[in-house]
Amino acid sequence: MAIDTLAYTKHLEAAGVPRAEAEAQAEALTQHVLPDLATKADLEQAIERLKHDLTIRLVGFMLAITGLMNGILFALLRVTR
Repeated sequence: MAIDTLAYTKHLEAAGVPRAEAEAQAEALTQHVLPDLATKADLEQAIERLKHDLTIRLVGFMLAITGLMNGILFALLRVTR
């Protein structure tokens, strides 16, 4: 994520923050805050990965339940013969 540090600094100065402090805040923001922020693209990618993982799990559960139900059905058919 990019930030216009000059515009950020000027905005702080316009609000009454001394220039040196405004520059320090802009530098701290770009070095320590922004690298840890997730972008919209990061979140969308993570959501897609989670959707995929959940779909795989759901299919696995459905297959397991179908197998269990078939086992119960065949066991009941053997008992009733």
